[in-house]
Amino acid sequence: MSEGSAPPSTLPYPPIHKDKKFVVLSDWDGTITTHDSNDYLTDNYGFGKEKRRQLNFDVLEGKSTFRDTFHDDLASVAANGHTFEECKEILRNNIHLDSGFEEFYGWCKARDIPVIIVSSGMEPLIRAVLSKHVGEEAAKEIDIIANDVNILPDGKWEIKFRHPSSGFGHDKSQAILPYRNLPNPPTLFFFGDGVSDISAAKHADLLFVKTKDNGENDLATYCQREGIKHALFNHFSNALPAFESVVDGKKTIDEVVV
Repeated sequence: MSEGSAPPSTLPYPPIHKDKKFVVLSDWDGTITTHDSNDYLTDNYGFGKEKRRQLNFDVLEGKSTFRDTFHDDLASVAANGHTFEECKEILRNNIHLDSGFEEFYGWCKARDIPVIIVSSGMEPLIRAVLSKHVGEEAAKEIDIIANDVNILPDGKWEIKFRHPSSGFGHDKSQAILPYRNLPNPPTLFFFGDGVSDISAAKHADLLFVKTKDNGENDLATYCQREGIKHALFNHFSNALPAFESVVDGKKTIDEVVV
């Protein structure tokens, strides 16, 4: 599919934040959270880490699509008999937020900078984890653009992709590109870490790429290979100074990227 043709969406989008000078869009799993929740489910309740990582490498090497491998990851969890409600509770109890995210979000909120979660995960799972850590009311303030879930009549479940015709399942670039068509487009920041963020990586004005000690730094690998300029961070607390310096006009984007 060409970049000029937007894949049809099965799910609605929140309103665009017009007349903002800056807009932040961030991946959820492994970026705002300390551990990818879908990986956690697949590794511990599905077919395991080894097969999951091989499927990730297949995506990076162009042998498969993220949509198809991600579907297989989650299907392995459902096939092992784990209900969606059980998965929701597992994640609420085991997935935590990056220690610096709440400070980062508070800094943005105080300056009227929207923070939008753009995820290949399923919105009900994201809401469940987010509300536990920041509270129901604060969680409701944050727009989430993600996939959803189909609960089948027999109680089994499967992911409902936002863009089923796209190899990404959820083409995250479609959350960024509408801002480019505004009369006065904002400066767009994107925070990500993995293969699901590839579609959005080249469309941000400033891309922050999270690196992790476990070595699963697929977005960093992709950006280095494709020559996409980015800024590295391992916690939102050390991304904030660079982000703040650009917002305050103390540094240009070129001064903070590699």
